[in-house]
Amino acid sequence: MGRKTPLFELHRSLGACLVEFGGWSLPLHYGSQIEEHHAVRRSAGLFDVSHMGIVDVRGSAARALLEMLLANDVGKLRSAGQALYSCMLNESGGVLDDLIAYFLGPEQGFRVVVNGAKRDADIAWMRRHAGRDVEIVERTDLALLAVQGPLARERVAALLAPGGPGGRGEPGGGAAAGDAELALRLDPFQARSIGRWFVARTGYTGEDGFEVMMPAAEAEEAWRRLNALGVVSCGLGARDTLRLEAGLNLSGADMDERTHPYESGLGWTVVLEPRTRGFVGRAALEAVAAEGSPRKLVGLMLTERGVLRARQRVVAPGAGEGTVTSGTFSPTLERSIALARLPAAAGTRVEVQIRGRMLEARVVKPPFVRRGRSLIS
Repeated sequence: MGRKTPLFELHRSLGACLVEFGGWSLPLHYGSQIEEHHAVRRSAGLFDVSHMGIVDVRGSAARALLEMLLANDVGKLRSAGQALYSCMLNESGGVLDDLIAYFLGPEQGFRVVVNGAKRDADIAWMRRHAGRDVEIVERTDLALLAVQGPLARERVAALLAPGGPGGRGEPGGGAAAGDAELALRLDPFQARSIGRWFVARTGYTGEDGFEVMMPAAEAEEAWRRLNALGVVSCGLGARDTLRLEAGLNLSGADMDERTHPYESGLGWTVVLEPRTRGFVGRAALEAVAAEGSPRKLVGLMLTERGVLRARQRVVAPGAGEGTVTSGTFSPTLERSIALARLPAAAGTRVEVQIRGRMLEARVVKPPFVRRGRSLIS
């Protein structure tokens, strides 16, 4: 088995089916992946994402380092608690990883959360480019829980109410008055420290909710309290079907070091102004922006019976061929859906090769589902 999160023994005690993913031993499900998926769409689900890398970037040159490493512009983050989604690129514009950067404040610097499978490589990349005036600190002392769904925020607020384990007292002690209200007032892509916890209104499911960083020693108590509040334990299986319904990319599948943001549905994260900001991969992306990308990432919905899976061949009549990058059966839509990289000239109808047969699929614009509602007619 792979590396273990602080909650590994808890997952075993809850009867989770554990698998290796990106070098980590993680729960695939706790009995029913479908039920976990529906719990997030209809009420609230709880994920252990402590395998994600939490990195604090500190020092007088912290902002300058991230302005140089990220395609999005951290110069937009001026108030403590603001967050930014970005790609980190290589010199050819390929996506090393996607991440979220949080501005903690002028003295504290930034907190960056990277993908678990890429955390060692990402941290090495950051340290390679960091000068003397930057400190890169991997926060292995923290656990990260994601609480997602239409009832997620109120459940976390209940956890933060006096008597909950997230407050300013000892682990398991009372929270300060008003902490729950502070959490509920957070806007999307905003975060703040609440007691010993760092609560961010972000997620990877297409639902509302929080991602909560906390001392690792407090994570099990928080998990059990959330279960007692009706929040369902969820594993990687539901996380993948949820993120695909939400049209969210998976690093290493829908984009990687050989693909750039413009052909990965992430052109919106590339900020080329001001022209004076040099960042790794900029020259390559400027050329793509000027000429146009020959490929694009689209959504697919299968119109016949079958299941879309990664690496299936896609034929776009009159335009050429492409490939499914991620595919699954959508529990919400009860249809097979996928993300696929196709020629830029591809139209609205394609064919996918599934088990030797060519089946028709519609090209659609992701997301497929958002806030529990289908966005595909």
